[in-house]
Amino acid sequence: MGKQLEGRVALITGAGQGIGRAIALRFAGEGAKVAVLDMAGDNVQSVSDEIKAAGGESLAVVCNVTKRDQVQAAVAQVLDTYGQIDILGNNAGVTRDARLVKMTEEEFDLVVDVNLKGVFNLTQAVAPHMVERGYGRIISTSSVVGIYGNFGQTNYVATKAGVIGMTRVWARELGPKGITANAIAPGFIATDMIKTVPEKVIDALIERTPVRRLGAPEDIANAYLFLASEAAGFINGIVLSVDGGLVM
Repeated sequence: MGKQLEGRVALITGAGQGIGRAIALRFAGEGAKVAVLDMAGDNVQSVSDEIKAAGGESLAVVCNVTKRDQVQAAVAQVLDTYGQIDILGNNAGVTRDARLVKMTEEEFDLVVDVNLKGVFNLTQAVAPHMVERGYGRIISTSSVVGIYGNFGQTNYVATKAGVIGMTRVWARELGPKGITANAIAPGFIATDMIKTVPEKVIDALIERTPVRRLGAPEDIANAYLFLASEAAGFINGIVLSVDGGLVM
């Protein structure tokens, strides 16, 4: 059986660690050339080197997704190197949790800037190239909390709900151009982002999850791979929950 992403070029944001790293490695393993994009230069280089060590092709790109000039430069760099971008994985995200009455304006603005505007910035920069070629896969990481809400996450939930809304608009606008846009809603995944969550809360989540475990970054990477593949060509505008049945 051939590799599912042979001949494709993927740009993944937030790819220096956690879910983004898992997506980058999975895509490279399936034959894609992967542009690893993140703010942290050391992480970017390390993931890119990991891909190359395994025999894949990769480009390390340091970029802050909230800065439109950096985003334009990053996209230009990928296009200069590989000549095309077939798959955009919008995965960069941050949390700054606080209850509504305690949340600062800075905490709200930062999360909206990275998680919502960052997704807009990248997609707006990449979409014209996809339209020109008549092909594209735009996949964005939302969250189950973007569908159901969560205590102490006004800012994060707003952005993850916003990602779903934007995805549905892009599915309508870009579908006729040969481009699909879909979102993935991870449940609770074992990454650095949840290391601050108390153990008793984690245990309670596992108890509520029918498959009785937290997700692994690879679980999300597998869903990304499916939506990026030819097999998902007629899937457009969906939100795929990957949460072990936590919410249904």
